[in-house]
Amino acid sequence: MVFISYNQLSKLEKAALTEAENTLKNAYVPYSHFNVAACLYTADGQLIAGANCENASYGLVTCAERSAIVRANAMGIRKFMGMAIITKGDSFDTTEPTAPCGSCRQMLFELSQLSNCDLKITMSNTKKDKIMIASISELLPYAFGPKDLNIDINRYQN
Repeated sequence: MVFISYNQLSKLEKAALTEAENTLKNAYVPYSHFNVAACLYTADGQLIAGANCENASYGLVTCAERSAIVRANAMGIRKFMGMAIITKGDSFDTTEPTAPCGSCRQMLFELSQLSNCDLKITMSNTKKDKIMIASISELLPYAFGPKDLNIDINRYQN
C-alpha cells in the first residue's frame, strides 16, 4: 500500500476517480448519510461506476463497490484493471481514504481472478488530497476464490 498525490495517478486512474466523484450524488444514504461511489476501469478506458444504496433493513445495503461490479456483470464486462473509490459524508468531507468492506474485498478478489490480474484499488478522501493505492491481494491476503475450488472460470471471462 502506498500513499500518493492526485498528480501521480495515471490518466485512467484520474478518469475513474473523477467518474466515482461524479457518481457520489447518486448514493441513496438516508440512514448512514455516508456517500460512497466506486468506478471500475478497463485497460481500454471503459468506466463503470456504482454508488451505495441503503435500505431500512440495514443488512440489505448494497455497497458502491458491489454496485459497480454487478452493473458491469449485467453489461457483460468482467475484465478490469482496477477500481477507484471516493467517500463523503452528507455534512462533512472525509479526511482519510475509505477502504472496501470485507464483502466487497471478496467480490473484488473474484473479479481479479476473472480479470487475470491483481486489481489496483485507488482509495481517496473527499478532497482527493489523501489517496492510497493497494492491490486487492494486499487488502485481502490469503483470499479464497474460484481457482481454489478448481472452478474453470474461462467461459465467464471476456
